[in-house]
Amino acid sequence: MPAKTMDELVSLCKRRGFIFQGSEIYGGMQGAYDYGPLGIELKNNLKAAWWRAMVYERDDVEGLDAAIIQNKYVYKYSGHEDTFTDPMVDCHECKSRMRADHMKDIKVCDNCGSTNVTEPRDFNLMFKTNVGPMVNEESYTYLRPETAQGIFTNFKNVVDSTSRALPFGIAQIGKSFRNEITPRNFIFRVREFEQMELEFFCKPGEDEKWHQTWVELRTQWWLDQGLGKENMEFEHVTGDDLAHYSKATVDILYKFPHGFEELEGVANRTDYDLGSHTKAQEEFGLSAKVKKNEHSTTKLAVRDLEENKMIVPFCIEPSAGLDRGVLAVLTEAYTEEELENGTSRTVLKLKPHLAPIKVAVLPLKKNKPEIVDAAKAIKNRLQKLGLGRILYENTGNVGKGYRRHDEVGTPICITVDFDTIEQEGAPVTVRHRDTMEQEVVNTADLPSFILNYFVNQN
Repeated sequence: MPAKTMDELVSLCKRRGFIFQGSEIYGGMQGAYDYGPLGIELKNNLKAAWWRAMVYERDDVEGLDAAIIQNKYVYKYSGHEDTFTDPMVDCHECKSRMRADHMKDIKVCDNCGSTNVTEPRDFNLMFKTNVGPMVNEESYTYLRPETAQGIFTNFKNVVDSTSRALPFGIAQIGKSFRNEITPRNFIFRVREFEQMELEFFCKPGEDEKWHQTWVELRTQWWLDQGLGKENMEFEHVTGDDLAHYSKATVDILYKFPHGFEELEGVANRTDYDLGSHTKAQEEFGLSAKVKKNEHSTTKLAVRDLEENKMIVPFCIEPSAGLDRGVLAVLTEAYTEEELENGTSRTVLKLKPHLAPIKVAVLPLKKNKPEIVDAAKAIKNRLQKLGLGRILYENTGNVGKGYRRHDEVGTPICITVDFDTIEQEGAPVTVRHRDTMEQEVVNTADLPSFILNYFVNQN
């Protein structure tokens, strides 16, 4: 059963080194979190799984890593300067600021209950900064609020350097920044976060087919990461909730401890983005309504071979928050079990490819040199398989080691004991996290055994 409360997850994450409050020694900072030794492994594993599915396992997607700081005109023509806002309400009594669309009643302060509050007003979420030694009206730009714009501005570079033809996509994982009015729910809504975004370009008229395709593909990918189908829902965004650039958006929702909220959005952005950034907009008969671009130097168009003319492609965007993905995976994996002997255990039933520690090697006796040396040799040999982190842990208490590794999601523990150093074949005990079953494997067979386990599990 997934975690019932956010407190359970926050406690586990702090205790076991997954996630810490940012700047904690100075009292912390709202909406800022640091990933610890196990958290960064989980996060990197989720990123790697996304990149593998979106880039390596497809023949129609290229990768990109664009700069965080872009020319200010990017955000002028993308629409962010004018429209990237949330409605904000101020309380005159307690001085709180709240996001209006998250308030229980926009006429009553959620914090103190006062009715002495302002009318909602737009608050731009972008972090403004200055570039270079001069601080003036010409030197400003913004920390990017999404990774997508760097993909659109590099569209022609990618096409020219790879000779791609429609349909194709450009994938990117990277940091984004939003000055959220009220960061909340642990790492769900923060001011600095990572996104996993694909911009998939296609011919006008093929967009609806590709939109549906990507909704299905992205849903299946989250299921492959271990999320339960019963904990996922879909929301077709309509009316005023639909972004200004979107023809259609489907949000994939997950049942977080605080309720169902967006995990990933799949938007049909039409030709809005390339049309906003292209030179000579009037040549292309754009479908989207865009601001007249007076600064772009490049035509962001490709040749339609069937009609023998240059067109601005439509774009389908699956956009997922990596931090939200980590939270969803942790929520789903968190399990408390009552055992037959009357005790209980906490287990993170992570998919093996996501586990921060793939294998833990535990010597039975921490002060027996022969056992310790054998355990270290096994650890070093398994580490060379390239599966991820293999941990040698010498505490001298194998039972407590099992419980600790259950709690951090380690799929396999290997115990090295007297049989390993005394018997033919140097057998070790392999213990499985989810079932707690144990089996004996000879040391020489361990590499193939472990490789087969992870291949079959994944």
